[in-house]
Amino acid sequence: MRPLLSLLLLAAPAAAQPAPLPVSQPSPEAMAAAAAVALPPLPWHLANIWWEFAKPIAHFTSLEVDITIDRDLPPEYNLYISPCGIAEMNGQRFYGGLQTHINGWRDAEHRDRVHLGPGAIFSRWSADPLTLIGLDHVRPAGPDCLVESAGYEGEFASVRRPFAWNKGCYTWSLNQGAAELRDGQPVTWYTCRVQPQGKAALEVGSLRFEGSDFTYWAKHSAFVEVYSTAPLPRPGIPQVAVTFSAPRLNGAVPPITKASAFYPNEGGPDSPDCAWVKAQGDACVVTVGPIFKRDEAQRRHPLVLRAGPNPNPQAP
Repeated sequence: MRPLLSLLLLAAPAAAQPAPLPVSQPSPEAMAAAAAVALPPLPWHLANIWWEFAKPIAHFTSLEVDITIDRDLPPEYNLYISPCGIAEMNGQRFYGGLQTHINGWRDAEHRDRVHLGPGAIFSRWSADPLTLIGLDHVRPAGPDCLVESAGYEGEFASVRRPFAWNKGCYTWSLNQGAAELRDGQPVTWYTCRVQPQGKAALEVGSLRFEGSDFTYWAKHSAFVEVYSTAPLPRPGIPQVAVTFSAPRLNGAVPPITKASAFYPNEGGPDSPDCAWVKAQGDACVVTVGPIFKRDEAQRRHPLVLRAGPNPNPQAP
């Protein structure tokens, strides 16, 4: 019986692999025409998520957000997945996430724009819209990093690093690093990393902030965006679902008093309506698909999260 069983098992057809989830859909222009809506200028903030906390986070040292992407994204899309859409500590704002196409300068001496494909970014704005913030605020993690300091989005400084992300689970994080004195005043470096689930983290780079003891404001945001680059000036909108965990600050999810979704259409960066956000336990899922006409009563809506701490999928 055993030889016969072995032959039967060898002859049995292999289990069929599930087909990849679809990504492509008609062009934004075609979908907008079908929905009888106008396309605003790029970039498009498809969906914004806001978490509001019971109080600010004193002595801020770390931030972590888990991201789950449900399908592979081919290179013909410009998608920005930002688990840190805008954040603020001691009045200093910063942001970052994953992009399908990072770009920037090789270094301060070589400022021709370079495009390197998928990667991670970490950026901060100046203390005010007009004060320049230079590359002395940027510490790349390796020779493959790109940097930039410019004023076309307000004065900002940024570090970007190639990172071949696709379908999967990742943790985007910031951690407080070394403190030092500049012109007699304390400054502190914060380091950005991206960690694929079950693998080692990639250090993206560090940015310098003024101060030594920081308070994180009483909210947090995330977003999904379609943006324009020179190689892809009119990118498409992919079908995709992105899940964001609740943010962990100093190692724990703070008490959340409210969560909500917002789909910008006036005041920028606006977007054609093509996404919905839903709560899934403690997480928020952004589902992107065809362009449609949104009921204005749903332009901003609450997200009812399950009570309790958000589990970290990277924990053993």
